[in-house]
Amino acid sequence: MPSQIYHLIAFLLAAVVVLWTTPDVKNIGLKSGRVDQPGDRKVHQRPMVRLGGVSIFAGTFASLLIVWWLGGFGNLSPEKEWQIWGVILGGVGFFLIGLADDLLNLSPLGRLLMQVIVAAAAWKAGVSIDFISVPTVGIVNLAGLSLPITIIWLVGMVNAINWIDGLDGLAAGVSGIAAVVMLVVSLFMRQPAAALIAAALAGAALGFLRYNFNPAQIFMGDGGAYFMGFTLAAVGVIGLVKIPAFTAVLLPYLILAVPIVDMSAVILARLRRGKSPFVADKSHLHHRLLQAGLSHRLTVLFIYSLTLWVGSLALAIAGIPSGITYACAATSLLSYAIWRVWKLSRQS
Repeated sequence: MPSQIYHLIAFLLAAVVVLWTTPDVKNIGLKSGRVDQPGDRKVHQRPMVRLGGVSIFAGTFASLLIVWWLGGFGNLSPEKEWQIWGVILGGVGFFLIGLADDLLNLSPLGRLLMQVIVAAAAWKAGVSIDFISVPTVGIVNLAGLSLPITIIWLVGMVNAINWIDGLDGLAAGVSGIAAVVMLVVSLFMRQPAAALIAAALAGAALGFLRYNFNPAQIFMGDGGAYFMGFTLAAVGVIGLVKIPAFTAVLLPYLILAVPIVDMSAVILARLRRGKSPFVADKSHLHHRLLQAGLSHRLTVLFIYSLTLWVGSLALAIAGIPSGITYACAATSLLSYAIWRVWKLSRQS
């Protein structure tokens, strides 16, 4: 059986599990009172269950276990097997941190400390950024900087995905698009094991949109955002960053550029105003687009088009056949979206 069949199976299994379990998770959340109340920074007008991450995690995890049982991961070297387990178990750890926060409202410092511990454990298992490839210089080993740089990347992406989870379907759609691009690029780079994880995550994220796109019926909560953020960052490490080529090292940061740039811009804006970077406000891209006069759905779709555009650039840079064609098509789509945003902002 062609190996790509396993990636399709992983995608479909994850999507089916999410579609099947999400209504039950929603009912359990309603009966237990685990809901997110409307508030000053929040755009929803009624209490919403925020445990959808349970379905996303269950779909991804169940899909990977079944594909592993079917032999989809093949014969991995001990080093690669440790990396895969590092991604899977690290994902479990981050999901549990997020779920605990959804249920118990953990302190920011407590959350951060637990995130660093789980990220460090993933690094120990092999989910590590060990070198960077610099043009004209070559490969530069990070040595003692590997651990802090890896932790910053993993924890940073976890919180970047969590921070963009401010509108119905936004984090799930951005993560789903990024996971699909990472799946394609990992396959092209001959990293089928990493691609399997990306396929399962893509199926779970896009399947969740059935219930999460505006008007949402359920939120993913911190459990879902943490799990997806870590898994995307970790797959980028084991599937691309470990390849000794400048283009491969660059790709994860390009694929995930939208949440990275959004988080970086928000932190800088808060620091310029003399505020803590961890104090929530309405300076995210989606808040600014809403203030410019865009509707909830158009705001989300515009950010989807941005994510699709940077993903298409990654395909082109990776050298994937027809990658330049995809990049041109995505650029045309983004240009139209920008024109629509400009027109609507002028009318408001």
